[in-house]
Order: sequence, then structure tokens, then C-alpha cells
Amino acid sequence: MEESSYTGLPTSHLLGSVPAVITEENNTTKHVATDASMQIFPPNNGVDRGTGYQTVGGRTEAFEQQPANNWRGVFSISSYSQYFDVDTDVVVIRLISSLNPVAGDFFSKIDANPDLYGLIWISTTLVFVLAALGNLATFLMQKHADNSTSWSFDVSYMNVAACSIYGYAIVVPLAYYFFLQYMGSNASLIRFWCMWGYSLTIFIMSSFLLLIPVEFLRWVIILLTGVASASFVALNLRSYIEGNELSVAIIAAFFLQIALAIFIKVWFFP
Repeated sequence: MEESSYTGLPTSHLLGSVPAVITEENNTTKHVATDASMQIFPPNNGVDRGTGYQTVGGRTEAFEQQPANNWRGVFSISSYSQYFDVDTDVVVIRLISSLNPVAGDFFSKIDANPDLYGLIWISTTLVFVLAALGNLATFLMQKHADNSTSWSFDVSYMNVAACSIYGYAIVVPLAYYFFLQYMGSNASLIRFWCMWGYSLTIFIMSSFLLLIPVEFLRWVIILLTGVASASFVALNLRSYIEGNELSVAIIAAFFLQIALAIFIKVWFFP
């Protein structure tokens, strides 16, 4: 009798009691991990405080979409690699366009993909051409005047050419960019560098003609070269100038190219 009374007592609250058997169908839990719900720990603190935890693909996508025009991107070589990704055919077309001073459509041709290839290689080519042909011109003039005198290569031509050409091709577009930004006009530094770089193409070609030992012809050649290059820069720069109050910037760009031409003649082909 006593044994039967004990068996009727509730035992679910007792320590070590065995719970009732639950069917396997109800107890089975499916754990399905999808890529969309996976998260990275710790959260992305310091970059975007509002996003909290990130999904697995979030960090890679955010890194790939990170803008390159911040200050860290300015000093990163990879930020400029896209401006050297140009085909030979494209470069040739732009070189030919730079020899047409009255078209004024150079910016429309480089709008999709402006490059710095012209700025670097055209400037470098012009530096070596001026240093070499400048010394050759002095040699020819000296031999034409007096055969008995000795001649020596002037290394200073290379230093002057590098400082003047690189400085002009980099500083002048940079100054125009900041000036137009300050005046509230639309401006693109990469496009300015591209245009001014290709504007030096005609000086490479005319340097060979300056070997002619006739001073009058030399001045005619360099002045025509300067006017052609100046017209190319001024007419293309006009597409970025809005309003008559900034027309002085176009005139200044024109005479800066003329001044560069005169400097080349006076220093390298005296």
C-alpha cells in the first residue's frame, strides 16, 4: 500500500529525474548557416561606426569601393595606375590631336579615360631631346664659326631641361586647378595634366628644326611652335572657363606657352 502511494507523487522537480521522452521529430533543430547571415567579429570600429557587425563580403566590397581621392590615396601608386592603362592607338590619336591647335576638342576625347602617360613620357622625351640637340646645336654653331676651337659637352643642359620642363608641366596645371577651384569653376587636375603634357609634343618636333644654323629661321620656327602650342592650350582651356571674368586665365595660359617657347630658344639654341 505504501509503495503504491509513493509512485503517484510528481517527480519532475526532483534532482536527477529523467524527463519524459520527446519524439525525435520535435526535438531536431536544423542549423543552416547562410553566407548572408555570417558576421565578422569584432565590428568595424573606426571606419563606419553606424554599421556595427559586418557580413563576410562586406569588408572586401567596402575596401574595393573605397574612394581613391582621399589623402592616403594621393600618396599611393596604385591610385594612379588607371591613368597609365592606355593603348598605343589611343596615345597616337591624342598625339595627333595635340598637333591641331584650332580644334579645341581635346577634353572631349580624353573625357572617358584621361592619362598621365603623356605628361610623364612626353616631358621626359623633351628633356633628353633639348639636352642632346642643344649641345649639338652649340657644336654646329661653334664649328661653323671657328673650326680650331675645341668643344665639350655641357651637362648643365640636362639639369636645366629637367627642372624647367618637369616644373612647367606639373606646376602650371596645378596652379590653374587651384585657381579655377577657388573661382568656383569646374576643373579636373588629371585632365589639366594630360592636356599640358600633350601640348609639349610639338616642341619635340620643332627642336630638330632648330638645328638649322640660321638664326632668323630659328626664331620663326620657335615662335610658330609657341603660337601653335599656346592656341592648343588656350582653346581647350576655354571649355573649362565660364564667364568673361575668367578670360584673363586663358590669355595667361596662352602667353605662358609663348614664354616657354622663347625660353627653349634662348637657353638651348642660342
